[in-house]
Amino acid sequence: MIDTIAFDGDDTLWHNESLFSMTQDRFRALLANHLADPADIDRRLLQAERENLRVYGYGIKGFVLSMIETAVDLTDGRIGGRDIQSLVEFGKAMLEHPVDLLDGVQEVVEGLSGRYRLLLVTKGDLFDQESKIARSGLAGRFDAIEIVSEKDPATYRRLLDRHGVDPARFVMVGNSVRSDILPVLAVGGHAVHVPYHVTWAHEVAEPPTENYRRIDSLHGLPPLLAAW
Repeated sequence: MIDTIAFDGDDTLWHNESLFSMTQDRFRALLANHLADPADIDRRLLQAERENLRVYGYGIKGFVLSMIETAVDLTDGRIGGRDIQSLVEFGKAMLEHPVDLLDGVQEVVEGLSGRYRLLLVTKGDLFDQESKIARSGLAGRFDAIEIVSEKDPATYRRLLDRHGVDPARFVMVGNSVRSDILPVLAVGGHAVHVPYHVTWAHEVAEPPTENYRRIDSLHGLPPLLAAW
């Protein structure tokens, strides 16, 4: 029997990756003015993001710094101050963008609150995540909120121990196979995958062959839990 449900935040409760994709389109257009062949932009940006995770962690600020680094590298330092300022403004616009909940999120979370112990487990920049959680209007529905720098088996073990949760009675709900599904199964918990229409390349992973469930949207979560 499940008694504790943890939700991911970005792209599970509210839209996030689509905002990164739109900003990357703007980045590509800006650099197209400097490069004869802009085809390599996405690959180089992803490479910079991955290399910088150990320094900046996840989130918009690291993404902006990676865009700046990529722009400087690809233009051999020729990119001007005004274009760098544009990249900074892209990041500010992302940070100030309204929090847009996915369809059905509010009613599902409110319906489960009080019937299950609800946790919010999200990763990324602390300030940005705190801001999004506050603006989402959902904070009061969760019994505990955890903002982590990485989602791996060790992180989930610590969280479950800290909150006194039995992994066999715990389910994680999220859009990322890499962060929300595989590490939870590794510690003996349950997982529900809710795919988002776009996935950051770093989060792409092969789904497990068993021991997890998949639903198309959060609308499918209450009946799934009822039949568990």
